Formats: sequence, C-alpha cells, structure tokens
Amino acid sequence: MLQITTILLTIIITIIPAFAWADAPAKLPQTGQTTCYDSNGDVIDCTGTGQDGATQRGVAWPSPRFTDNNNGTVTDNLTGLIWLKNANCTDTVAGIDKSSGYLVWADALAWSNGLADGACGLTDGSQAGDWQLPNRKELTSLIDRSQHSPALPVEHPFTAVQSNFYWSSSAYASNAYDAWYVDVDYGGVNYSNEYSGYYVWPVRVGQ
Repeated sequence: MLQITTILLTIIITIIPAFAWADAPAKLPQTGQTTCYDSNGDVIDCTGTGQDGATQRGVAWPSPRFTDNNNGTVTDNLTGLIWLKNANCTDTVAGIDKSSGYLVWADALAWSNGLADGACGLTDGSQAGDWQLPNRKELTSLIDRSQHSPALPVEHPFTAVQSNFYWSSSAYASNAYDAWYVDVDYGGVNYSNEYSGYYVWPVRVGQ
C-alpha cells in the first residue's frame, strides 16, 4: 500500500507543474500595427475602436529589433531566431539548383536543410542540418503589420527580400499535397499546392 501511495504522489508531483505551465499565458509580441481603419479601409482615429492599432497589446519589440552578425546571418532580438541575411539566395545547395530564386516545397525543405558555411555569403561555421525552412509561426514572426511591400520592420537589415510568397515548413493538415506560405508583401498567410514555386528563407535556432 505504501508503494502505491508513493507512486501516486510521484505522478501528481510530475503532472501539476506540466498543467501549470500549460495554463500560463503566451508572451505574444506586438504586431507592429499602429493605425486603425473603418469598413471601407480608410484610416480613422483609433480611440474606442478596440482595434489592434489602438490596444497595441503584446510584448514590446526590442531596440534594435535585429542584429546583423556580419557573417551572413541576422539575429531577431525579439525571438532569438537567426535568419539568413540574404532573403533570396540563388546558390546551388545540396545539389538543388535555385537559380530561378524559387523552389517547390520538397526542394525548399531539402535546400534549407543542406545550407552551410560557404554558401549564400555565410561565414558562420554552420553545417548542413543546422538550417531549416521556418515553420509558419517562425516566418510570420518577422511580419510588421504596419508595413507592406515588404511587410517587415523598416529598420530590417535583410537583403534581396521579395515582396512575394515564401514557403513555410508547415504542411496543411486537411490536404496532404498542400503546405502553408507567407505573403511577405502584405503579411498574409495561406496554403498552396506543394508543387508551386515559392521563395525560400532559411532560419536556425539561436545559440
């Protein structure tokens, strides 16, 4: 009986912190939106609208938002993610020709995973497997809702940014042949057939 009680107590102690963590509020960043609009799309006074431009809720962005690491990478000081500075590198990586700038989804995954020091201006010592195609949330974390063409913070240090569609690594659950992309022109998110040719912007986790 004592052994059973001990096991039960161990289970309870283990589970309680997990549930406490799950109930904690997520620290979502601000969207960058500071303007409010009416139903016709005209700019209006934000007072009393309850729109995002009025409330501006979320974690404030650090200043500076980005750090150019001078090795072909840029660190986002809000998320800690490290991005390829060249947002449209056309180098051949892992045997995949990217001279057109865009790739189908499967090639975008493989190209990103094969990226390493020596390609795309990288001098960061990275190896194949360090980089990956960003998931949908990682890619949208770059978006500034107050900007367009591209929808990125005005002080960003990236080069060759395309105001166009960029693949994420997130597959579309309702259809095995679709995957999610982010429109860097206006910040929209949608899904498309995996055989569509979209741009690629690799990311790696901060060290």
